[in-house]
Amino acid sequence: MLETNLQHIESSDALARSCQQKKNLMICCGQMGAMCTPVFKVMEKLAPVYPHVSFQDIDMYGPAGDGIARLPECRNFTALPFIVYFKNGKVAAATSGLQNQEQITALLNKHFSKP
Repeated sequence: MLETNLQHIESSDALARSCQQKKNLMICCGQMGAMCTPVFKVMEKLAPVYPHVSFQDIDMYGPAGDGIARLPECRNFTALPFIVYFKNGKVAAATSGLQNQEQITALLNKHFSKP
């Protein structure tokens, strides 16, 4: 399990449930490394600012990581983390690699509206 204060998705079934039940969902799929940890920290910081968005994480090498890696939008990604924004159960955007707060906020505002 990742060492974050985000809600953890630990199985393929939990991933499917989150995608179906959450209207606005941001998932960061990665590990506790130099490229992923800053993204997790930004998500933790933004969660109270965007209460209408569910911020969750997935361990890339855990059982649910494959569900994100197999998404068509993530097919050509080579850098962790894989960050996927779901709107009403469908992928609204997907990015990979280190993202800063400005980049994440821009996508949150674009796909889920400003707080």
